[in-house]
Amino acid sequence: MISPEHPPVPSRRSWLLVAALLGPGLAGATPPPGVPGEVLARTAAQAPASDTEPRAPTREELARYTWLSKDARIRPLEAAVPPPEGYTRVGVEAGTFAAWLRGLPLRAPGTPVLHFKGGQVLPADDARLAAVAELDIGTANLQQCADSVIRLHAEWLWAANQKERIAYRFTSGHLASWTKYASGERARISGSKVTWVKSAAADSSRGAFRAYLDLVFMYAGTLSLEGAKGRPTKDDVRPGDFFVLGGSPGHAVLVLDVAADAGGRRVALLGQGFMPAQDFHILSGGGDTGPWFPLETDAVATPFWKPFPWTSLRRFP
Repeated sequence: MISPEHPPVPSRRSWLLVAALLGPGLAGATPPPGVPGEVLARTAAQAPASDTEPRAPTREELARYTWLSKDARIRPLEAAVPPPEGYTRVGVEAGTFAAWLRGLPLRAPGTPVLHFKGGQVLPADDARLAAVAELDIGTANLQQCADSVIRLHAEWLWAANQKERIAYRFTSGHLASWTKYASGERARISGSKVTWVKSAAADSSRGAFRAYLDLVFMYAGTLSLEGAKGRPTKDDVRPGDFFVLGGSPGHAVLVLDVAADAGGRRVALLGQGFMPAQDFHILSGGGDTGPWFPLETDAVATPFWKPFPWTSLRRFP
């Protein structure tokens, strides 16, 4: 088990106080001292009161985020994490991975990050932590950083009924497709050689899909993602892209959302899984833009890894 050294925890930031104040029923409220009225107005418009507090998932959300339990208590990402003052979320097309990520269900405020055995990795008040996703990890040490990126992309394709597009490469370069796995074929691995053999009954159930993902998690990683052909530029970054530095260990973070101000300056929400396998969580940038990370720099610095150069930005096909 690899446990990279964590950097010192920075002090708590004033944006947390503002976030605490931006609760339901703010439309028309008098802003507290030091909180601009336009912050309240914008937040009230972007995040309906019913979505700022944990609630049961809607029928639509259960269909879009198919791992959810009807008993879960969630907050959609877009409502729970408003953009910084003066920024507006960039436009995204309906039905895309980017739009799907904006509704990603989050757990209640004050939730810590737990690893796959149930132990705490990050306390709820860690200044580097903005929120925790309502997403299962599994019971093995598999769903780490690259795996979490793959998991979310695969879940979107599954919910969007684009199952024929679910396919990811092992570190060896061999392609593992869901359609092949669902037909009953299984990977037979010998060293760096991978062959697919018909050895199971056809099964396209949700349970089989999770078993397929665990197989991908076992044999894929940051080196797999680093080989992705989509290479967006700094000026073209959008939700659903990811930064990846391949290695053993390497690391990957997912761009969950992007916002821009009137001058064209952009910020992003970034999320990650990590080692050991643990809850997928939204990182906090620790600056004036709260949990949002500035994108006008030569490299994007995150709290748990060395800075990601723009040449490390990738996009799924």
